[in-house]
Amino acid sequence: MTVAPSGPEFGIQDIPFSYRGSWFNISPVVAEKTYADDLHLVSHQTGLHPVLRLAPSVAGTTVVATPTMLTWHNGTGRIEAVYDGPDTLRIRGHRLGLRVAAAAHTLTPFSGTYLYADPVDGSHVFTSYETGRRYRVTVLSGALSRTDGAQALGTADRSVDLPGDQPWEIAIEEYATARRPYAGSVAFERLCRDRMAEFTAFVDAIAPWRGAQTPAAELAAYVLWSATVAPAGFVTRPAVLMSKHWMDKVWSWDHCFNAIALAAGEPELAWHQFQLPFDHQDETGALPDSVTHSEVLHNYVKPPIHGWALRHLRRRLPEPPDRAALAQTYDRLARWTGFWLDARRAPGHDLPHYHHGNDSGWDNATTFDDNRVLETADLAAFLVSQLRCLADLATELGEPAARWSREADRIHAAMLRDLWDGERFRARDPRTGQRRSSRSLLDLMPVALGADLPAPVAAALARGVETHLTTHGLATEPTDSAHYVADGYWRGPIWAPSTVLVEDGLRRAGQTRIADDISRRFLALCEKSGFAENFDAETGTGLRDRAYTWTASSYLILAAAAEQRRVRGG
Repeated sequence: MTVAPSGPEFGIQDIPFSYRGSWFNISPVVAEKTYADDLHLVSHQTGLHPVLRLAPSVAGTTVVATPTMLTWHNGTGRIEAVYDGPDTLRIRGHRLGLRVAAAAHTLTPFSGTYLYADPVDGSHVFTSYETGRRYRVTVLSGALSRTDGAQALGTADRSVDLPGDQPWEIAIEEYATARRPYAGSVAFERLCRDRMAEFTAFVDAIAPWRGAQTPAAELAAYVLWSATVAPAGFVTRPAVLMSKHWMDKVWSWDHCFNAIALAAGEPELAWHQFQLPFDHQDETGALPDSVTHSEVLHNYVKPPIHGWALRHLRRRLPEPPDRAALAQTYDRLARWTGFWLDARRAPGHDLPHYHHGNDSGWDNATTFDDNRVLETADLAAFLVSQLRCLADLATELGEPAARWSREADRIHAAMLRDLWDGERFRARDPRTGQRRSSRSLLDLMPVALGADLPAPVAAALARGVETHLTTHGLATEPTDSAHYVADGYWRGPIWAPSTVLVEDGLRRAGQTRIADDISRRFLALCEKSGFAENFDAETGTGLRDRAYTWTASSYLILAAAAEQRRVRGG
């Protein structure tokens, strides 16, 4: 019954098994930093919810995951799982049984999972309050050996068992209310081949340059492919979630890195990634903090890196957007920029401000230790870059461009006049005018302006960046700082977005030696430790969510550029 697996093997503890377009995955991760003993079918509709526990009948099974197949095996016993489209999982067993059980033992009027046998087709259906969806188990071959808890209320074991003494095959479907009985007309082996072909085509599209020099490229591609969901709820487009673990949202700066990584090979998907948060702009022009299936949050915003990102995205697209798409993007970017100019500048001030570290994306960076409401140089720099992008777009579309250029020059001058101390930038309280220095890498982020900085400033920022370099990459707080914390989120760990922004800015400022060093170290880090949300700056260990798409995208962005330089010999 065995089908040869395709693609790289990965640890199911770190990366969930899923499929492009699907809203569910198979994983032991059932909540933030919470790992179950058994694998679960986990749905991301209305949040992260473990719905079904998948428990082999024999303890001590080994799990092997590849992009196209998930396998449990114990001796001669084997269970294999493959996706039959985004909402259906096919599972078959040989000499190994499987229990499919409701993850929640208790059913109340407002929570839990109910089980019933459907008299229409003989299937067994679990209905989940948490996801608002049904999960139908259809036996395709063999027979159930046991059923418990059908129609039970309150606390009960709701489960169906497949036997270990005869071959069997089932389908598990996620759907809303009703659908025709599952036919199962496509053979299991054909599904495996189809999934293999789909994933291979995706990797070939977004990483055609991969080779021995970039050994993690296929796994990075899988992290993106498997984290993609179909439009549903507030997710208006095909979307790459940040993860199919607990970080199962699209945040309004994370999406930019995914868009850039996808642009050359999956241009339509890339364009959707860039545009998705803009579908939820409010009346002030602000982007939401995050978007997911059942909520759009506006309690914070994220930094305006979108002008920077759009330039990189457009350079990589195989064909330019048509005029209508470009005009819509110009309008959206102008409104987002207007939010910062109109709603986030104190009267008489040239510089915009954040309300909290969360607005910057660097939630707890030491820059914000004494005050949270701050004018910071990273914000000014990103806005300058965005204003210059708007000026170029306006010229391209035949719109007035001078106002954008004037505003960019105004903020650029104010950033250097009010926040630069000769070696690094300081933050300023917009109410008191008090300035404060920190050792956070955030204070060096204006290096992202590249050649739009005076050469002495760029050189000083490059020197500052070097003080953050560890063996593995750029620590967000230097390891010798009194405020450094190994797993301190933005108070020490290495992060992908800051790495990409700094590397790009240094390169455009002519600081290629440091840029090359940062790129090499980050690529080696991912090849060693995978695509975690962030990494211990001293050990390189992956931290927090271990299957984070902007980390995978950052690897692909830097690896593609490094391979291009290698081929060109420079």
